[in-house]
Amino acid sequence: MNARILAALAALVAALAGCQSVPPTNVHQPMSARPALRAANPYANGAIFNAGATRPLFEDRRARYVGDTLTVSITENTSASSSSNSSANRTSSISASVPTISGLPGKNFQGMGLAAESANDFSGQGAAAAKNVFTGTMTVTVVEVLENGNLLVSGEKQVAIGHNQEFVRLSGVVNPSYIAADNTIASSRVADARIEHKGSGYISEAQVMGWLARFFLTVMPF
Repeated sequence: MNARILAALAALVAALAGCQSVPPTNVHQPMSARPALRAANPYANGAIFNAGATRPLFEDRRARYVGDTLTVSITENTSASSSSNSSANRTSSISASVPTISGLPGKNFQGMGLAAESANDFSGQGAAAAKNVFTGTMTVTVVEVLENGNLLVSGEKQVAIGHNQEFVRLSGVVNPSYIAADNTIASSRVADARIEHKGSGYISEAQVMGWLARFFLTVMPF
């Protein structure tokens, strides 16, 4: 019984470790696709000619079918800033006095004066700025050809250095007319682009707030 419990715990720990090793993604799925089968070519295969993978003689090598690859040049440089100023001023004053009155009671109050002043001043300023720069190059795969001819592409690049892994993911819709002659396209021409750069490992985990700290940060009223 103890051996079974230990084995179950080991499997649970391994599963949890496996789940934590790959960060979640928002890119289009799947991130790769195998080439689709094409109609049979009436010509037989030869020593150099392959009927299943042939293309017309004057056709370029740009991506156009499911399973074709396309190189995307990531050149994302975004910046935004905002600022606001507000001010309000208000000043008021009041004064009153009791004149000299003869023939009436209350002579002790004669000649008294009353004055009051109030001032209210408010000034506020706010500013926010953000800047993101992401450059690189990666190759994606055509996972679907839409009815209008556009290509749905998706891909992932994994780089492992020591005990840390870096994940670069990209997906989006590409208009074939924007693809250059060398089968490349800029990320600014990719519609519905989803570009991610995430990592896993102890360095990435050290930059994440613990769940207990996040809990107290959420419930504390101050």
